[in-house]
Amino acid sequence: MAKRRVIFTFSTEAIAEPIIYTLGQDFRLRTNIRRANLTEEAGYIVLELDGEEADIEAGIAWAISKGVRVGPDGV
Repeated sequence: MAKRRVIFTFSTEAIAEPIIYTLGQDFRLRTNIRRANLTEEAGYIVLELDGEEADIEAGIAWAISKGVRVGPDGV
């Protein structure tokens, strides 16, 4: 099992999508929200992803395809 902490930055289009739910259901990832600041228009979430490395990579690629900017958490 691998663990990675990332920052998801949501655009106006992506904010309404169930991104975190889908990561857990479709990519078999455990998600842990460490910090968040969201409005109806935009926001960010510091997220820990726990699962197989290939599933983490696939989940991140899918989130990016949905308009989420993904970067490493500097903490």
